Amino acid sequence: MFPPEVAPVDTPQTTPRPRVNSVINGDCLEVLREMRPEAVPLTVFSPPYDAIRDYNKEWVFDIAALGKEVFRITKDGGMCAVVIGDGTKDFAKSLTSFRLAIDWCDNAGFRLFENCIYQRDGNPGAWWNQRFRVDHEYILLFLKGKRPRTFHKEPLMIPSKHAGKIYTGTDRLTNGEMRRIEPKAVNPLKCRGTVWKYATSNSEGNRLKMKHPATYPDKLVEDILLCFSDPGDLVLDPMCGSGTTCVVAAQNERRFVGIEINPDYCAIARERLQAETGQMSLLAREKAATYSVAEPEEIFL
Repeated sequence: MFPPEVAPVDTPQTTPRPRVNSVINGDCLEVLREMRPEAVPLTVFSPPYDAIRDYNKEWVFDIAALGKEVFRITKDGGMCAVVIGDGTKDFAKSLTSFRLAIDWCDNAGFRLFENCIYQRDGNPGAWWNQRFRVDHEYILLFLKGKRPRTFHKEPLMIPSKHAGKIYTGTDRLTNGEMRRIEPKAVNPLKCRGTVWKYATSNSEGNRLKMKHPATYPDKLVEDILLCFSDPGDLVLDPMCGSGTTCVVAAQNERRFVGIEINPDYCAIARERLQAETGQMSLLAREKAATYSVAEPEEIFL
């Protein structure tokens, strides 16, 4: 039955067999090594970077090793979305996001499908006297293989500014010559560009979610899920924090695996899953249960 009754959070002392539709308390690299090759069609996560937040402990992760493990367990045509930014020290950016992108392409094996800008629409924060205010992060979209196995642009369409107007004029060809464009009406919707604007998590009013010091908007995750996965697909978050990826996956009829090294954050994710997916309608549960899904043994070694 899906969405599942939320499984207890695993602890390092009593670690049962990892399973789908659960939050696993452990080191993501160790858990990923228990997963079969090409088991995951989509990974979505936001790693800690540049000590911008205090996570109650100096958690350290190996960017290069993580890229190789995520690549290994990603299906051909699968995607990995990494939401990340760069810290500033001595008036210079850390370039952490750029280093991750280059390493994952040059060494792990991914290709960079796109680098989108996550524009944060929220509280501008403190006064900025000697720098520009930072109101963006990056959404690095990594691809394994030649083309995405799934790409649904329809859920991400946005209104056209000139909808209904008659468009005409000329267009320049590759040889430099001009051609006349036949008049046609502008469609009411168009495919979005590479700047994705969202209200920050502070605006969502989810107090339970905000117990975690660093979150991203539910809508951001939902847009990625709807574009790059289908109902019944497995979605992985190797650093699931407050559980946003897992919650949104369950709400959209996807299976999920969340991994989180901090037991306090695992508790938040588990509580969110119970509170935000436990009340889903019987019809939604029955519909989700009809999908043909793999058993945990087909995903974990």
